[in-house]
Amino acid sequence: MRVLVLGASGFIGSAVTARLARDGHEVLAASRSRAEPAPANVASLPLDIARASETEWARALDGIAAVVNCAGTLQDAPGESTRDVHESGVTALVRACEAAGVRRIVHLSAIGIDRETPSAFSRTKLAGDRALMTSALDWVILRPSVVVGRSAYGGSALLRGLAALPILPVLPDAGALQLVHLDDLVDTIVFFISPTAPSRCVLEIAGPRAWPFADAVALFRRWLGFPRARHVPVPRWAAALLYGAGDVAGWLGWRTPVNSTAQAEIRRGTAGDPSEWTRITGIVPRDVEAWMKAEPASVQERWFARLYVLKAPIIAIFGLYWLATGIISLTIGWHAGLALLALAGLARRVAGAIVALGAAADIAIGWAILVRPTARLGLYAALALTIVYAIVATIILPELWADPLGPLLKIFPIVLLNLAALAILPDR
Repeated sequence: MRVLVLGASGFIGSAVTARLARDGHEVLAASRSRAEPAPANVASLPLDIARASETEWARALDGIAAVVNCAGTLQDAPGESTRDVHESGVTALVRACEAAGVRRIVHLSAIGIDRETPSAFSRTKLAGDRALMTSALDWVILRPSVVVGRSAYGGSALLRGLAALPILPVLPDAGALQLVHLDDLVDTIVFFISPTAPSRCVLEIAGPRAWPFADAVALFRRWLGFPRARHVPVPRWAAALLYGAGDVAGWLGWRTPVNSTAQAEIRRGTAGDPSEWTRITGIVPRDVEAWMKAEPASVQERWFARLYVLKAPIIAIFGLYWLATGIISLTIGWHAGLALLALAGLARRVAGAIVALGAAADIAIGWAILVRPTARLGLYAALALTIVYAIVATIILPELWADPLGPLLKIFPIVLLNLAALAILPDR
C-alpha cells in the first residue's frame, strides 16, 4: 500500500514510518521539520497540517490508500496552535481525503478526552475527533495513554529525566498513568491501515496496569539501574513555578513537557480500558515492567536521562551568562572595560567603541541562545566569539594568562560547555 504518515518525524510517527517501510509499504513521510535520510521506499514531504493548502493536500494524497495522522502539539506557542493542528488541520484533512477519494484514516488522539477536557490540548483533540466521526470516511481513532519505548520524547522522556534525579519527586495532584508500549501502538496502526480492517471505531490504547505517577518514575529509575531514592513531595508553589517556567520556555519556542497544559493533563491522568482494543485487534498490551526486565537499560539510556534534566539549565545559564556579560559591560563594568583596554595602549574613544560593540554582540548571542529557533546559530556564534576574544586578548594583553583568577584559562571550560550544549540541542 501507499500510506501517508503525518507527523512522520515525531516519536510515534517515526516508529510508524519505519515499521511500514520494513513491512514493504510505500510510505510518504510528511512533516513540517527537516527531512531525515529515509529508506528507499520512504519519500519525504514537507507538509504542515496546520497550514497546508488545498493544492498541497491534493499533491500529498495523490495515489494514497491510507492516512496515518500522528501530528500533534502539546501547547500553544509562537508559530504553534493546538486548534490549528488538532481541529482545523484535521478538518482540512477530512475534506481533502473526501475530495481525493481516500477512505481510510487512522488518527491518533489522546486518552480520556471524552471524559474530561481540562486544557486547550484536550479540547482541540476532541474537536478533531468529532470532525472525523461526522465524516463518511473509514476512520479509526486511537486514544493512547503515555507511550514508552527504547526511544523517548515528551512525557516518556520526562519520566526518565525525573528518574535520574537524586531524589524521587512526587508531584501534587498527579493522576495515574496506564503506560503503553510503543510497539503495541505501532502494531495497532499497522492492523488498521488494511482496507479490510474494522473502521468507524474509537479505541483506548492503554497498558494493563495503572501506575501512580511517582511509581511510574520509580519504575523507570529501577530500569535505569539507579539506586532507590527518597520520595520528596513537591510543594504546590514549587510545582507552579516549574510549570510556569515551562510556559516561558514555550513562548521562546522550546517544546517542553513541563508547562501549564502538562499540569492539567497530569492531574487528569491517562488511565483507560484496553479491553475493546484487544477484542477487535487481538493485541494483548504488554506489561511495561516485564518489557523493562526483558530489555535492560544501557549506558546510553542512563546518559540521556541525566542529560535530559541538565539540558534546560545548561541552555538557560549559558544564554543568561552571555546576556549578563553584555549588560555588565554597558553598565557597572563600563569603566573597568575601558581601563583594561587602556593597558593595551588603546585610546579611550577606540576602547569605548570596542567595549560597546562587544557588549552588543554578547547580548545578541545570549538572546539568540535562549530563543529556540535561533539557539543553534547563537551557540555557534558564542563559540566563534569566545575564540576571537581569546586570540585578541592574547595579542593585546598576554599577561591575562598568568592572572590568578584565570580569565583566559576559563575559556576552555566555556568552550566545552558550548560544545556540550550543541551536542544535546536536538529534541529528537
